[in-house]
Amino acid sequence: MVVEKQTTYEEVRLKRVEENKKRMEALNLPKLSQILNSTSVKISPMKKRSIPRTPEKHMVIVRRSSRISNSSSVPVYREVDVKRVQIQRRGVGKRRDFLNRVYVSEEIREEAIAKAKKFQDELGSGYPSFVKSMLQSHVSGGFWLGLPAQFCKSHLGIQDGVITLIDEEGEEYETIYLARKNGLSGGWMGFAVAHNLAYGDTLVFELVRRTAFKVYITRVGSCGESSKDMS
Repeated sequence: MVVEKQTTYEEVRLKRVEENKKRMEALNLPKLSQILNSTSVKISPMKKRSIPRTPEKHMVIVRRSSRISNSSSVPVYREVDVKRVQIQRRGVGKRRDFLNRVYVSEEIREEAIAKAKKFQDELGSGYPSFVKSMLQSHVSGGFWLGLPAQFCKSHLGIQDGVITLIDEEGEEYETIYLARKNGLSGGWMGFAVAHNLAYGDTLVFELVRRTAFKVYITRVGSCGESSKDMS
């Protein structure tokens, strides 16, 4: 009797399990459970690896005593690290807002260029020079000043370095010269803001030393007249 009761109970239990399984499949519960399990797993984002900056190296001749150097005419070289060119930034306040841009007519701009070129011809110093008319990218936003490529190739060399800009008051401003891009980057913003340069102003750059320019500014007046400015 006991065996028969156990058999009947087991049959009823298995029957209910089968019925419950069919109900779950009808409600699509197994698939929902799999979806919930897959979405609950959080994948941690990969951390970006910082790539160390490789210092630039140059080959230099090793200094030796006169006795050793006289015994051999073959120089000995070794590698040295070249430090990146850095300059101290001057406090120039906030960058100019692009909404405050001021445009002048092309005629007025050409007039300022003509006056600057006339001034350049009258310098008479014999130093190399060039004329540069200011665009918006020179005096606001990015503050990047591209220089004439041929002038850079002939007079400024192929190495990055510090170039000093000297205004007509004798005030000096250090800027970073990027040889591969033929232009002035860091430090140029300080000069432009300090002298309130605007679109259409025209500058004469006179190379008075290998790494120094004397800068003369011809300004575009608000009344349509350009005026030579001793900044």
